Amino acid sequence: MTNVQDVAKNNKTVEEKQKRRLQGFNSIFAVDSIPLLMKYYTELKNQIQKKGLDLTIATIYSFNPNEEDPDEIFADEDFDAENLDKSSRDFLEAAIKDYNETFHTNYNTSSEEFQNYYKDISLRMKNREIDILLVVNMFLTGFDATTLNTLWVDKNLRMHGLIQAFSRTNRILNSVKTYGNIVCFRDLEKETEEAIALFGDRNANSVVLLKPFADYYNGYTDEKGKYHKGYKELINELLEKFPLSDGIPETIEGKKEYLRLFGSILRARNILSSFDDFAGQEILSKFDYQDYQSNYLDIKEILPPITPGKENINEDIVFELELIKQVEVNIDYILQLVAKYHDSNCKDKELMLSIQKSINSSPELRSKKDLILNFINQVNNSETVGEEWKQYITEKRKEDLDEIIKEERLKPEETEHYMLVALNDGYFKTTGTDFDHILPPISRFGGKRKTIKERVAEKLNAFYEKYFDIF
Repeated sequence: MTNVQDVAKNNKTVEEKQKRRLQGFNSIFAVDSIPLLMKYYTELKNQIQKKGLDLTIATIYSFNPNEEDPDEIFADEDFDAENLDKSSRDFLEAAIKDYNETFHTNYNTSSEEFQNYYKDISLRMKNREIDILLVVNMFLTGFDATTLNTLWVDKNLRMHGLIQAFSRTNRILNSVKTYGNIVCFRDLEKETEEAIALFGDRNANSVVLLKPFADYYNGYTDEKGKYHKGYKELINELLEKFPLSDGIPETIEGKKEYLRLFGSILRARNILSSFDDFAGQEILSKFDYQDYQSNYLDIKEILPPITPGKENINEDIVFELELIKQVEVNIDYILQLVAKYHDSNCKDKELMLSIQKSINSSPELRSKKDLILNFINQVNNSETVGEEWKQYITEKRKEDLDEIIKEERLKPEETEHYMLVALNDGYFKTTGTDFDHILPPISRFGGKRKTIKERVAEKLNAFYEKYFDIF
């Protein structure tokens, strides 16, 4: 995955790509006029400040002599902000000032700087640094960002314009984002049906639009006569075949069946989570679901790796890790629970159980389990948990890396720098001369160098997984 960072040099944005993990999605809010956009922006900004929400909004619009177009075909984007009326331009200048304060940039509505502002917004949208972008016509054609999954619409859209705008959300990112969300504040059902009929098959509704909630929850038969089990049926099957009291299935076939069944449940939940109706109808309690998810991850860890040419237990299993990571609990959430647990004088067993289950059901936190549990035993003050955590991790990270350096006789300064870069970039690699440079002097003959390199790579990768994204 790429991380797009901009470097402001003379107000010109330079794109730098790095490997890193992106979490969450972002959205575009399309409205039919600049005055309406100004009202939405002001209200959103007030709500974010009033409720203390961790959301970043931005806006961009330009002069359009044909603003009252039927939105059937959007005009080509231009960068004319200087001909806006005074009220609209003053508001845009104020919004850009908000943007500059957030991202430490220096843009304005002048001809050259406005184009750079547009480019900067484009990069930050792709990097998911902006949560909601408010627009009138800009960014509704041609702009593609895989992290963009929702279009909010308070605007009349028709035909080609509707298809173009809706298509901003359909760039597949991973198994989590298999579709986009369109939230309409106007009744565009007829316009949507007409656009789909004109630009695709008249029966294309079943292809491009999600089915009703009841179909995914209770099951349905598709146009070809194939029956698809619903979430409710899948959960009942899970409870009947794999009760939690039985633990992980012992046989290979049992493990494979468990993986397939729970994978189907993950995919069903991914779709159902976009429906408000799903709230309260999950069937499984939070703790039971976490236990089933922990079993899923346990089975994945104990399966042998795929070996070419040999029969493998997992060669026909697709692990839905992205679907698990979308509801990933982060370290901040765990530290909040730790503070509450400390406030109970470490006697609230349910809180401790919640901490353990959250860790066990998390692909990212499992590798950090020992760190977290050991930290709980030495917390001194619930009000300083965050500060104590950072100090604790800083010390433990140095201890663990020093131990690897000593065991493998690695070059200390070079290794420390190499792992610091990996943790900052969010990407650990074992190829290239930089990695070879941290290794001790080893003969290139006899195969010993390859063995040592593989062992060092395994240890440093485990270190990376343990300490990445932990602050």
